[in-house]
Amino acid sequence: MEQAEILRNQLLGETLVKKLSQRGFGAYYCADKNAALAKALELIPAEDVVSWGGSVTIKEIGLLDAVKRRNPVIDRDTAANAEEKTELMRRALLCDTYLMSANAISKDGQLVNIDGNGNRVAALIYGPKQVLVIAGMNKVAGTLEGALDRARNVAAPINAARFAGLPTPCAKTGACAECASAQSICSQVVITRTCRVPQRIKVILVGESLGF
Repeated sequence: MEQAEILRNQLLGETLVKKLSQRGFGAYYCADKNAALAKALELIPAEDVVSWGGSVTIKEIGLLDAVKRRNPVIDRDTAANAEEKTELMRRALLCDTYLMSANAISKDGQLVNIDGNGNRVAALIYGPKQVLVIAGMNKVAGTLEGALDRARNVAAPINAARFAGLPTPCAKTGACAECASAQSICSQVVITRTCRVPQRIKVILVGESLGF
């Protein structure tokens, strides 16, 4: 990464930490994924039951493997069948620490997330004692409208493409078509303006490009 880009990420990240803090979020800036992993583990008590939503970012920084080694976890991927998977996803809503990323963050400190089933945004809103949101600086948009656009036209099409055969327009065209498909992965569009319980939601910004 060019030095100028590193400096830009740091300056923007430090400004965004202030904006997030003003909205009640716990907020931290880490220069790279190693620092982000260390900060996340510092924030998660070793005895916490941990679960997570679908996130490439938490895998990229090594957090998923780390909590599996250290903490009791609720892992839906261990389910033997669809019914058990659904039950594990329900149990995850009452875990101690929930891990996720954000589809986008506006420069004034609002989180934007889209979801199909809704389990990820449900946990963000209410249930787990704390939620850790890990986000690369590539997720930051200039405005709330820009963050919504990023979620719909960058994150959603890529996520749709990850699931082979998903019959949504964005999986075929790479852009949101405001579809009403039963398989839509953006059935829920959630804007988190503030953290109602101070610092229950903690955002770790990472000065790298992570996830999508």
